[in-house]
Amino acid sequence: MNTPKTIMPADRLASVSEYYFSRKLKQIAALNAQGRDIISLGIGGPDMPPPAAAVDAAIECLRRPDTHGYQMTVGTKELRRAFAGWYAKFYDVDGLDPDTQILPLIGSKEGVLNISMAFLNPGDGVLIPNPGYPTYSSASRLVQAEIFTYDLCEENGWLPDFDALEALPLERIKLMWVNYPHMPTGTPATRELFERLVDFGRRHGIVIVNDNPYSFILNDKPLSILQVPGATDIAIELNSLSKCLNMAGWRVAMLASNPTFVSWILKVKSNIDSGQPRAMMEGAVAAMSQPRRWYEELNAVYADRKTVAVQIMDALHCRCLPGQQGLFLWGRIPDNAVSAEAYADEILDKARVFVTPGFIFGTAGERYIRISLCAPKATLTNALKRIEQCL
Repeated sequence: MNTPKTIMPADRLASVSEYYFSRKLKQIAALNAQGRDIISLGIGGPDMPPPAAAVDAAIECLRRPDTHGYQMTVGTKELRRAFAGWYAKFYDVDGLDPDTQILPLIGSKEGVLNISMAFLNPGDGVLIPNPGYPTYSSASRLVQAEIFTYDLCEENGWLPDFDALEALPLERIKLMWVNYPHMPTGTPATRELFERLVDFGRRHGIVIVNDNPYSFILNDKPLSILQVPGATDIAIELNSLSKCLNMAGWRVAMLASNPTFVSWILKVKSNIDSGQPRAMMEGAVAAMSQPRRWYEELNAVYADRKTVAVQIMDALHCRCLPGQQGLFLWGRIPDNAVSAEAYADEILDKARVFVTPGFIFGTAGERYIRISLCAPKATLTNALKRIEQCL
């Protein structure tokens, strides 16, 4: 009798693990099943509804008999035009060609992998921020690129150290991930930063990818790297409706760049998916028609919640810098705490409140925790009371 051979996964899986939040949320679900009643302040998933016009447009589309088939990978013309108009209205980025410079995405996480597959050969160098969004690293490992981290630190305002970047073997590096407003630190974007990044990319032939989903949150003047003249020659921008329009589950995002870059990414994307549901696209078009008042009212809610989040940080004896933007609050843990992971576990065990330890974003986050603003003020207040009573 023949012995069956041992079947093993692809070698690339050895370089990645299950996403931290996927694992942690299973633990929290188990604790809740035991009656622990955990308050989760970990994930940045908006808890408020999208614009009513978006829901109405999606429902109307679903009721039509001709909208349930496969859709084009590039999305509808109306969706691409809406993205271009959104950029012109809110970012002052005029002239994006909706047919050649914009590509809709099924969430920006998909875009991270598609871009990595389109640009990076095995062994190509990629610059990844530390701390930064973990998917940049996992996508780079899956395509077998060589990761070069660039450290961000509080003393430098969580901004890139361009002198340190210039000292790297830049001839080996093909692509650089940036993310301003920055997650997890909440550091705002600036026009000067984007100008330096575009100049850096142009001088060294490095593609600069700015992941820009937080630009509207706690900010009344969204910025885009594409505002820099000539940026599309070397830069790609990812954006999403998940945060600013409360449409995380709709999976509607986009990227914008020059026609050549977009066509390369489309080659990858068109071999992976068959387009977004028509109803989601029509709802997104309606969502992007919202006036500035929508964003102002949303930010008023987040600003109110942030006041409580700051109190939570104070109760935990964590120090956080002012002026943070985005859906989170980032704070440095007390010097006498063993580590962010141990501190977060202590908060979870004693106060039944889950906060995110910063180590998951890189070694530069090992002394920090992150609190999500995606919970009602009453929930945040309840979390504050538990922490004050138990810690």
